[in-house]
Amino acid sequence: MIAIGEASRRSGVGIETIRYYEREGVVPRPVRAANNRRLYSEDDVGRLRFLKRCRDLGFPLADAKALLELSHRDDDECQSVKTIAERHTAKVREKIEELQRLEAALAELTRNCSDGNVSCPMLNRLSR
Repeated sequence: MIAIGEASRRSGVGIETIRYYEREGVVPRPVRAANNRRLYSEDDVGRLRFLKRCRDLGFPLADAKALLELSHRDDDECQSVKTIAERHTAKVREKIEELQRLEAALAELTRNCSDGNVSCPMLNRLSR
């Protein structure tokens, strides 16, 4: 059993994030030592690593929790996992489209900029 600092180091999840996951019921509360310090098992660290990977891929916490729960089931939940991943992929594509529109708008605004102007065309356009 290890302390929260070591669990954080091994999993790559910050201490405050670990505490947040515990409060929100994303991971089970750890056992406590006689001095009331949290103690984590290798399984706990594995859960934290799993959640970190999910979050690194941009999954919302609710989906990361659902995937974690599915990973601990005995039956084959591949279709459920696929559904969650496809839904997330669609959201990622929407964000990419939104960012491309933003990039085009910024490019149009900056296209009119030139060094040495007394009045900045971009600021004038933003003011309208």
